[in-house]
Order: sequence, then structure tokens, then C-alpha cells
Amino acid sequence: MIVTIIDYGSGNLLSVSRALEHCGASCQISGDPAVISAADALVLPGVGAFRDGMEGLAGRGLIDPILTHANAERPLLGICLGMQMLASSSEEFGSHRGLSLIPGKVRAIPKYSQAGNSRRTPFIGWARLDQTSNVTWTGSPLRSIKEGESVYLVHSYSFAPEDPNHLLATYTFYGDHITAAVRRDNIIGLQFHPEKSGQVGLRVLHEFIKLAQ
Repeated sequence: MIVTIIDYGSGNLLSVSRALEHCGASCQISGDPAVISAADALVLPGVGAFRDGMEGLAGRGLIDPILTHANAERPLLGICLGMQMLASSSEEFGSHRGLSLIPGKVRAIPKYSQAGNSRRTPFIGWARLDQTSNVTWTGSPLRSIKEGESVYLVHSYSFAPEDPNHLLATYTFYGDHITAAVRRDNIIGLQFHPEKSGQVGLRVLHEFIKLAQ
């Protein structure tokens, strides 16, 4: 099995590739629509703005191949911006359509918490993962992670899935729960950067590889 990392002109391809290879995967980086649609497993990484990411995918003719892959029930992992593009839409710098693979919207993290505390965004740093009350990590890339282990995040917008059963994990930011991971069947999204999250992140990638085989 080869893990294909999607090249659409946005971010950290080599670091993601090195992390996956460290976990035992054979990787290729490609922006070829034919390669993407036929891939065994896909990773959609990314940093930057939602609009730019979607324009990058569209400009390279990659949206339909990604949808074809996902609808064939083959594994797809979105990381950071790649996770947010799995959503139906985003409000970042206007209203923009996403891949609609996991129904939901991407919205700015509010400047004030529900308790009224002021907070600075983007959130940059380490945060502890919390399991949601109605979703188990069994059978997901988080299955070897213990609740409370920490991962590294950089973001100012957050994915709110429509179905609470698609919310896999959260972290706490001034008392509010912020989405850290989502999942719908074969489609997984991580707001955190596993390639920057030390041994915890490597365990997550290792489990993704095992689940994809």
C-alpha cells in the first residue's frame, strides 16, 4: 500500500511525508488527478486560508478525484487546513464551499469565550485531547491515544460538524470545547499537526496506516 500526499500548492508536504515514512508507510507526493483518484490512501495536508486551499484543489483538477476516492470508501486523512476543507463551507474571508465530505461549517474561533473571557487567536501551542461523550476512539486513528495526551495546533478557525457523532475529539480553550478531530466512516480530519506532535502524533499516523491496510 502507498499513501499518497496531495500536492495542491499548500504546505508541509515533506514533513508529513517524513513522519508517515517514519511510521512505516511508503509515500508519494502527487498533484496528478489520475494518481489521486486511484490512490490506496490519501492524505490532504495544508496550511493557510480555506479559499486558497480550495482554489488550489480546483485549479489542479483535484476535487473530483478526491471525491471519487472518498466515495469508494478508501481512507482519507485531512490535516489542519486539509481537515477544514472536508467541511461543507467556511466563513473565512467570505463564504466558500468545501468538499462536503463531512457536513458542517468552518467558523472563526470567537474572540470571547462563553464565560466572557477574552482570548487571542490564532491558538498556537499544545493542548490536551478530550474524548466526546458519545463517540469512541476505537477503530479510529486515535485508538492508541489516552485522553489528556497533548498535540500541537495552529489555527484561528474551527470546524463545527453538523452531526455530533462526527466529532471525534476536542480540546479546551478558555473553558470552551474546540474541535480537534472529526470522522465520518473512512474520512478522518485532524485539526492538530500529527507531524509536529511528537510521539503522540506519530502514534496517530501509525494507526491511520494500520487502518488503511
